[in-house]
Amino acid sequence: MSLLLELPLLLLTVLCAYLESFVKLFIPLKRKSVSGEIVLITGAGQGMGRLTAFEFAKRGSVLVLWDINKQAVEETAKLCKQLGAAAHAFVVDCSKREEIYQAADKVKENIGDVTILINNAGVIFCADLLTLQDSQIQKIFEVNTLAHFWTTRAFLPAMMRSNHGHVVTVASSAGHIGVRFMVDYCSTKHAAVGFHRALTDELASMGKDGIKTSCLCPGFVDTGFVKNPSTRLMPNLKPEKVVSKLIDGILTNKKMIFVPSTLQFALLLQILLPERALRALNKMIDIKFDAAVGCYDKVK
Repeated sequence: MSLLLELPLLLLTVLCAYLESFVKLFIPLKRKSVSGEIVLITGAGQGMGRLTAFEFAKRGSVLVLWDINKQAVEETAKLCKQLGAAAHAFVVDCSKREEIYQAADKVKENIGDVTILINNAGVIFCADLLTLQDSQIQKIFEVNTLAHFWTTRAFLPAMMRSNHGHVVTVASSAGHIGVRFMVDYCSTKHAAVGFHRALTDELASMGKDGIKTSCLCPGFVDTGFVKNPSTRLMPNLKPEKVVSKLIDGILTNKKMIFVPSTLQFALLLQILLPERALRALNKMIDIKFDAAVGCYDKVK
């Protein structure tokens, strides 16, 4: 078909898509059941990972919980069992590829094929680029970005064979903008968002419409992950609220989950505004948090 014929069809598709989205605003979305699904959550020992595990436990899922902290992940598993769910704790360092693959083999052999994968584990250092140590830069990419590749490569083949599954990427609003003293973190989260978008397109091109993908992009969450964060326009988010939005997004197969939802419109300004106006906007927003700055002589 020629381009001249395809263009009107594209415009019609865009119009229909907008109309469909508008209608869906007034129709409750159908939520899928996750009872009996094998759900693997990385970074499940605390924070949002633990809260996410609780929500799936309440819904009758089988929990596979990974964390580098043995005591914390076993506590999460214990609490999930008290909620009536089957829960299995594994001590896994998500910065180590071979450790991920070895743990994945144990899961497949002893529990079964993971059908919902939630890549939640993450680290952050909060320092200017020159203060960051080489080892910190390498670590943050290993955990925040590369681990998504290793876990997905481990569990996606079984999802593809059955054309059933869900891959969840826990990213951040920092995956759409740049924030000073978070050069490393923003870079990894931009990569995570890109991973989600490209994987979504790849699965669609291969006809694997039964495998869903979701990406969570919240603002600052009050978990202690970032020390003393604040902005002038947005309060820090309660982790329970973020997890509630995440679960809702997974159950309705939502692709991109912004928390709060208005964040997506604020991020649009990052694209539309001229550079001078963007600097003024960033100054007005006044993002603050504790960071190590100017410690160049301590770089090793």
